[in-house]
Amino acid sequence: MSACLLQISDPHFGTEQPEVLRALERFAEALAPQVVVMSGDITQRATRVQFAAARAFVDRLAAPAKLVVPGNHDIPLFQLAARCFSPYGRYMEAFGDDLEPAFESEDWLVVTVNTTRWYRHSDGVVSPAQVERVAARLAAASPSQLRVVVTHQPVMVTREEDLSNRLHGRERAVARWSEAGVDLILGGHIHLPYVRSLHDAFSGCKRTAFAVQAGTAVSHRVRAGFANSVNVVRLAMSGDARACRVERWDYAAAGKAFECAKVFPLSLASGTAPP
Repeated sequence: MSACLLQISDPHFGTEQPEVLRALERFAEALAPQVVVMSGDITQRATRVQFAAARAFVDRLAAPAKLVVPGNHDIPLFQLAARCFSPYGRYMEAFGDDLEPAFESEDWLVVTVNTTRWYRHSDGVVSPAQVERVAARLAAASPSQLRVVVTHQPVMVTREEDLSNRLHGRERAVARWSEAGVDLILGGHIHLPYVRSLHDAFSGCKRTAFAVQAGTAVSHRVRAGFANSVNVVRLAMSGDARACRVERWDYAAAGKAFECAKVFPLSLASGTAPP
């Protein structure tokens, strides 16, 4: 079993491409990650048929831990009664009642945050209570664990046209989570893959930490010339030196397979979070 995490984001079941989906299943089987993270927009229109297809896909993935977090597309859009009175009903039928699952092992602490709100069409929000809940979990982590937080909407973007897609409450969240010891904040939503330093972008981030964004895994709704892609996070701890590697794997139509397109070696803050 590899000491790695597989991030799959924005599959938008209902718009999936069958050949890409099959290639991703083969890739996950060969990778055998310790944990799979699905960072939102699991479906296109939150129908039961789409959720059933997504659940069947998750069940086929070879991983002992699978964390799924909703995105804005996973709340019914046009069926107003369901949106208002049971926004997560269909999601929970497929993936259970826990909208913010977590995973912890000797190597990993992965904490998810439900940033969707039924009264918002696309924007995401992290509340003060959610910020403090995650901070408390991070502060209790051990130095040997890679500390990962997962949101759907991004805490930072790389293009001016995406500024409106940033997570509401991000400044407080990044400051508190970095103070508590976060290493990576994984996100999706905008279908653009990148890795950026949070320390450089947020004045409140006093510790080395990174935003890791994923493209759309299997949907035809690709953007800005990027292929379908997923992220792999690998541990690279050595003694007191804390590090990891983020790999972007793109779907290559010629070979009908996912291929490693870019590697980001990341040096992480050492030791425990400050008291």
